[in-house]
Amino acid sequence: MAWASSPVVPSSEETHVDMRYGINPQQAAARAVPVNPDRLPLRVLQGSPSYINLLDALNSWQLVREAAGTLDRPAAASFKHVSPAGAALAGGIDEATARLYGVDADSVGELTSAYLRARDADPKSSYGDFVAVSHEVDVELAELLARVVSDGIVAPGYAPGATEILAKKKNGRFLVMEADPAFEPPEQENRDVFGLRLTQDRDTTALTPDLLADVHVGTLPEEARTDLLLGLAVLRYTQSNSVCYVRDGMALGIGAGQQSRVDCTRLAGAKVDTWWLRRHPLVQGLAFRPEVRRQDRVNWQIRFIEGDLTADERARFHEAVETEPGGLGAAERADWLARLSGVSFVSDGSLPFRDNVDHARRHGVTSIAEPGGSIRSGEVEDACREHGIALARTGLRLFHH
Repeated sequence: MAWASSPVVPSSEETHVDMRYGINPQQAAARAVPVNPDRLPLRVLQGSPSYINLLDALNSWQLVREAAGTLDRPAAASFKHVSPAGAALAGGIDEATARLYGVDADSVGELTSAYLRARDADPKSSYGDFVAVSHEVDVELAELLARVVSDGIVAPGYAPGATEILAKKKNGRFLVMEADPAFEPPEQENRDVFGLRLTQDRDTTALTPDLLADVHVGTLPEEARTDLLLGLAVLRYTQSNSVCYVRDGMALGIGAGQQSRVDCTRLAGAKVDTWWLRRHPLVQGLAFRPEVRRQDRVNWQIRFIEGDLTADERARFHEAVETEPGGLGAAERADWLARLSGVSFVSDGSLPFRDNVDHARRHGVTSIAEPGGSIRSGEVEDACREHGIALARTGLRLFHH
C-alpha cells in the first residue's frame, strides 16, 4: 500500500486556517497560522475545524506517520481530547470486531483493519473520535466511516470516490483533512502561555529497534519488539503521565494524563480487561433486539462486564436484550482473564516503583519497555524477574504536554 505524496502548498488565499472557535465555544476568535508561510502541514478539504480538532489532527497524524514508517505497516489512530483512545497497525481482526462492525474478517482491507483494531480497543471512548490513518483513504474505509460516529479524519490522500462518501456524513459537517506526508516541522517549537512564550527543541529521536537493545531481564520475542515500538509511538503523542498495553500490533489499553503513574497503569489495565472480557462467550452471546444500535450494544456489553447495573439500568438492559443471561461470576471472570498473555507494556517515563509491574502482570503482560534510571529501578527489575517479564530499558523519556 503506497503513501500518497502531494505537498500541501497554500494558495494565495490560504494564509491561515480559520477555526469555528477555540478550545471552548466562548473563545470565538480562533485561527491557525503556519510557521512556514510557504507550506502547510495539512489542509481542510471539508468542514470547519475547532481548536481541539486541529490538535487531534496534528497529534494523530504524527502518531500514525511515525508508527507506519517505523514498522512498515499501515497504521491508524482513534483520538479523543488530544490523546489516543486506540491505535493499531494493520492486521487480522477477530470475529467479535467483525460482527460488531458488520464486516467480513477474511476480506477486510489493510487500512480498514488498522482503524477497526484501533477503534475496538476502547469503543466506548472512541465514540465521536477523530480518525487518523497513515495511507490514502480507500472507498472501503470511507464506507465504514459513514456508518460509525466520528467527527473527522486526517490522511495523506483520498482515493477517487472516498471524499464523495465522506462528504455526505453529518450533513456535510464531517471534517476531512489532508496531511502532507513529506512535511517536516521547524527545529524549534513555541507555545504562548499567559504572556510567556515557551521555546524548546523539537524531539527528533527516531524510534528504532536499537531502543530495545538494553534488555535487563529475559529475552524479547520479535512480536514483542514490534508491540513495544508501537507503544513508544503511541506514548510520544499521549498526554503524560502515560502508559500503553499492546498486543499483536494493537493498543489494548492507554492510560493518559494521570498525576500518578500507577493510576495510569491501573486505568489502562482495566481497559485491557474489558477488551478481553468482551470476547468472553457469555458476552458475545448477548442477543440484542434488532433496534438496539451498535454503540448501545457496546455500552451494554461493558456495563454487563462491570456487573454493577443500577435498578434503572437493569430495567433498560432487560428491554435491550431478547433474553437476559446470568451474570459473569467471579470465578468465571478470573479464569477468562488468566488466559490473556503476550501483552507488552510501555511507559513514557521511568517506573518509580515495582507496583506498576505487579499491576501490569495482572493484565497478561510478558514484556516491558521503560526509560529506567529511577532510584528504585533495581526493585522494578526484581519485580520483572519474579513475574517472568522481559524488561528493556530505552533510556528515552517521551513526556508529551
